[in-house]
Amino acid sequence: MSIAGHTRAILTLGLPMVGGHLAQFAIGLTDTVMMGWYGVPELAALTLAASYFFTLFLLGAGFAWAIMPMVATFAATGDEVQIRRATRMSLWWSILFFAAVMPLFWFSGPILLLLKQPEQSALLAQTYLRIAGWGMLPALGVMCFKNYLAGLEFTRVVLWVTIAAAVVNGFANYGFVFGHWGAPEMGIAGAALASTVSNTAAFALVVLYALRLLPDHQIFVRFWRPDWEMFGRVFALGLPIGLTTLAEAALFAGSAVLMGWIGTIPLAAHGVAIQIATGTFMIQLGLSNAATIRAGNAVGRRDAAHLAVGAKVVIVMGGIAVAFSIAAFLLIPDILLGAFLDKNDPARDDIIAAGRGLLAMAALFQLVDAAQVIHLGLLRGLQDTRVPLITAAFAYWGVGMPAAWVFGIALGFGGVGIWLGLTLGLAVAAVALAWRFWTVGVATLEPALAREALRD
Repeated sequence: MSIAGHTRAILTLGLPMVGGHLAQFAIGLTDTVMMGWYGVPELAALTLAASYFFTLFLLGAGFAWAIMPMVATFAATGDEVQIRRATRMSLWWSILFFAAVMPLFWFSGPILLLLKQPEQSALLAQTYLRIAGWGMLPALGVMCFKNYLAGLEFTRVVLWVTIAAAVVNGFANYGFVFGHWGAPEMGIAGAALASTVSNTAAFALVVLYALRLLPDHQIFVRFWRPDWEMFGRVFALGLPIGLTTLAEAALFAGSAVLMGWIGTIPLAAHGVAIQIATGTFMIQLGLSNAATIRAGNAVGRRDAAHLAVGAKVVIVMGGIAVAFSIAAFLLIPDILLGAFLDKNDPARDDIIAAGRGLLAMAALFQLVDAAQVIHLGLLRGLQDTRVPLITAAFAYWGVGMPAAWVFGIALGFGGVGIWLGLTLGLAVAAVALAWRFWTVGVATLEPALAREALRD
């Protein structure tokens, strides 16, 4: 396939995935905005509860992400039986994970109090989590079916289902939180109910679509029957993916703690800058998903040339997207930061001043973050997850977090120093993951091509 052909294929796969990630990002943003309108104690509790929920969700979602490269590889060989087996066992693991973590949602109040959280925030967060926890099962189910469909290159439905969930979530939030349209005013419990309703609606939509589009796969026929060999394969691939994602999320959570040591204004600036950087990161995440699918296809066909050329194309596309992000961060930081702040907030000018330095550092941050997440996606397409887990965990926590503390706290560089440390950690991950893909990963298909790729 030509470079133009690879570009069209990646855009066809990647743009709907990018849109889906942006829609998912909008769901969290909507929850935060509406709870901010409702009350400050509830907003603080939602922030705490969302972090708690998201941490567990990321771990469990690894079993769903595992089937994207598996399905892509099986689809390349036309093996529908293996596609069905992998998807079923991913759903099994999601159900088991939900059963394991539901007690952690139900007794989240005492757990949060043990973590020295304020009593009011802990109790309100528990109220949220006891309801939202039931939404974990359909949320993981949605992830399984999204990745099943994406592995088959049906990515547009992933976008439309996520947009539908965002719309349902927005209307349900407005009704249940504030008591509109005849619904009771439930406050933070209403936000939890809205989340559960939107996850359930999304699950129903994606299942109906999949069953209608691909009835021959018979995903739910004899669903109760165990398949221990595939059960083990999904676990072996999915657990490292979940742990890798969790390690990166924990890195950013830890950076927020360091920011809190510096002061309220730097912490607020950090929160806004992270929101902006996360929005642009969704583009890279979508390209990473497309890279996983294309790499999985190449493995199924044993096509080393397809793998190498496709990888180069998606890396260049990620670089182009980064260039636009860097331009925005450096040229219009005040506009970007000001969009998240109340014009009448007395701390607005101080937060924007602190945020300018963070967005300047984010310009460099974006480059290495894009490189590491795209190479991570390529390696997942090769079903290589254990070594990348060790590599990424070391880069994030052996380099990134200690460097953030040294530059930000010990040397007194403040928020910019903390972000410099994060950038170094992500840079180490990017270099190590790129080295593994181009030397070990490509060589799994064609050793001679690996040498040629390195020369290029």
